[in-house]
Amino acid sequence: MNLLLPRHLGRALQTSVVLAVLASLSACSMLSIFDGGPGKPQPAALQAVSGLVSARQAWSSRIGPVTFPLDINVTGTTVYVAANDGSVAAIDSRTGGDVWRTNVGAQIAAGVGSDGTVAAVVTQANEVVAIQGGREIWRQKLNAQAYTSPFVAGGRVFVLAADRSVNAFDGQTGRKLWAQQRPNEPLVLRQSGVILAVGDTLVVGLAGRLAGLNPSNGSIRWEAPIASPRGINDVERLVDLVGRVGREGDIVCARAFQASVGCVNTLRGSLIWTKPANGSQGVQSDDRFIFGTESDGTVLAWRKADGERAWTTDNLRYRHLTAPLVIGRSVAIGDSSGFIHLLSRENGSALNRLTTDGSAIAAPPTLARNALIAVTRNGAVYGFVPE
Repeated sequence: MNLLLPRHLGRALQTSVVLAVLASLSACSMLSIFDGGPGKPQPAALQAVSGLVSARQAWSSRIGPVTFPLDINVTGTTVYVAANDGSVAAIDSRTGGDVWRTNVGAQIAAGVGSDGTVAAVVTQANEVVAIQGGREIWRQKLNAQAYTSPFVAGGRVFVLAADRSVNAFDGQTGRKLWAQQRPNEPLVLRQSGVILAVGDTLVVGLAGRLAGLNPSNGSIRWEAPIASPRGINDVERLVDLVGRVGREGDIVCARAFQASVGCVNTLRGSLIWTKPANGSQGVQSDDRFIFGTESDGTVLAWRKADGERAWTTDNLRYRHLTAPLVIGRSVAIGDSSGFIHLLSRENGSALNRLTTDGSAIAAPPTLARNALIAVTRNGAVYGFVPE
């Protein structure tokens, strides 16, 4: 599959071609090794679990099939999810019942972001749609497609688009407040990027750099390189930062696509360390370790202080893993068979395994109070609680 773009393409045509091939990039780099075809590596056989961590399914709900880069958003006890067909739901994490449910009338490309008052998604028609109490309050057109959930905070909706632009909108009116555009690489990922707030700074991933922006006007306060473009073609030069991230206080740790993992002090805007890593999913952290999954299904823990490896396990190789979630004494990771694997934070040993509907886990597992939330590609939403 050829993902390189002819150099003679005009800018408008180039953009349309880029957006048309984004899905193929992830498929070529990751999914092809999990398809079980002749000569392909087979998923690792599941090992026995210790049962040292016990959890039960407390409830389930449905949202509809999910094939876009879904981020499960949690605010308080409310879980926000979305489906391909435009459905968006706010679900009570204690019971699985709907707080509200609506449909934005268009296929969804990215979602959901919320501050507990306003929720926002991005449609495949390049529109940001804001919802309050289950009712649409505004929609605005973007100049490029977005695959990262809008970030809603401080009465504003921030959108990181696939062309590495950042746009800020008034949360209640949709009025565009500012836009920040950085230089483009010819290819981008159809995958969630990095956008979050640390103190009074909007922290975003711009290509292989973590950048701190002034949320009031979009001006850049600092940039820290986690990876630099390398190689001789556009695919090899693709080093976008991918969500999710690990954050402890002012320290944010992130992954550059199939290049490296690194940590940045966002107060100073300085790089602490970076280490080579060949993964495509985000990371999470606790006070000691950074946890991540490599493209071949190896699970790793890096020491937060210096980036040296603390432990590694290949018991889940070729199982097409999600980004991890730190929960209690465990690291929770979803796979393409619908399992949620609970691994020990200390050494990666298998503590438990939770089952869903058998379709792939569509988003990294998320924590809502004491409930672990999982969403599958077939649109099932689960709440698991410790026993």
